[in-house]
Amino acid sequence: MFYGLNSFIKKLLPKQLFYRALLIVAAPIIILQITISIVFFDSLWIKTNKGMTRALIGEIKFFIDAYDNEQYNKDSLTKLFFESHNVKVDYLPHSILPKEDLERWFSPMDRTLRRELKSEFSNYWFDTTSLKDFIDLKIKYLNGYFQFVIPKNRVANSSARIFALWITLPAFLLIIVALIFLKNQTRPIINLAKASERFGRGEDIGEYRPSGALEIRQAGYEFDKMRKRIIRHLNQRSEMLSGISHDLRTPLTRIKLQLAFIKDKEIEKKLSEDVIEMEKMLNEYLQFSSNRSNEKSENFDISDLVSKTVSKYETKKIFFERKSEILFIGRKNLIKRSLSNFIDNALKYSDKVVIDIKKSANNIVINIDDNGIGIPEKERENVFKPFYKIDKSRGDSKSSVGLGMSIASDMIQSHGGSIKLENSSLGGLRVKIFLPF
Repeated sequence: MFYGLNSFIKKLLPKQLFYRALLIVAAPIIILQITISIVFFDSLWIKTNKGMTRALIGEIKFFIDAYDNEQYNKDSLTKLFFESHNVKVDYLPHSILPKEDLERWFSPMDRTLRRELKSEFSNYWFDTTSLKDFIDLKIKYLNGYFQFVIPKNRVANSSARIFALWITLPAFLLIIVALIFLKNQTRPIINLAKASERFGRGEDIGEYRPSGALEIRQAGYEFDKMRKRIIRHLNQRSEMLSGISHDLRTPLTRIKLQLAFIKDKEIEKKLSEDVIEMEKMLNEYLQFSSNRSNEKSENFDISDLVSKTVSKYETKKIFFERKSEILFIGRKNLIKRSLSNFIDNALKYSDKVVIDIKKSANNIVINIDDNGIGIPEKERENVFKPFYKIDKSRGDSKSSVGLGMSIASDMIQSHGGSIKLENSSLGGLRVKIFLPF
């Protein structure tokens, strides 16, 4: 029960830190204002107005009794009541009370008047809206009725609006000040999150400068240290692989020169094939070590990029229908290399490749379908591991070290995207690429 209630409350609470902090600051202020308002209206507004209204009705009842007992000079009594109580009174004989009900059920003034009048009179009518500063009250008397024009300040405390203004205005001012301070406090967290996102996408964020509160600065310094360690590690890895690959090219070049002096063509052919195979492997090593490009991100049409990539193959095996402009911010050459890698693999093992691009709410989805032999479901996660090959029976397994899919996956993930392998409707493999925007 408590777990379900806790989950329900979490769903109602805002997700962002700024709004949660604002709720922590604003909620006590609002609750305090509501409490003060309730106490004020209960003790000052309602009770005071009730007493003032009861006194007024008592005066009116006294006037009617006095008017009833006066035999000769009733007009002087009406004039005296106006001078002493500031209430204008007119007697309208042979008149009927209005039938239209103008009482406002939500108004405290109307409710108090109705309650007090009901306790003293059986037949009455009043209107608190037609006259701006007065109440029009009519009470049945003999064959007509008395009309009392009463100032509203006789039943309403004028300080209520001023009090309401003074308890509301400071609350809004405090909330506005809290908004400004909270915005300044959450901005360093947002900057840190943006820097982390850009670094995760492989972009160069330059020199990060932590700011904000002490804890946020500490998190920023630790992030910067981690970023520099990761960059140093990646640079060391790239330099090591690049150095090894470069050093191996020198003996390979000497071997190729020596092959030219071998007279036995059969041996020379076999050795040349081995050298070519080693060169292909070295090229994959170099590509793997340099897959973190320093290329700047740019805004480009990914539909146009796919179209140009497909046109370079000059084959009728690839089917692609260009869609309308789909803009994406990223490193154009890395995306192109990744797409080329997947298309190359599809062409190796199939004779039909269909490429499709879709744009959803948060992602650009690129589907590459083929009618080849596909990849077993249990191997679909392993193919993205560096140096992993499914089996040795594939056609070019000797010339590949299993880095192609890993390189392509790393390029997509550097843009914050992901890759999913599925069964294709063509009977082969579907490579589904997700690129967030």
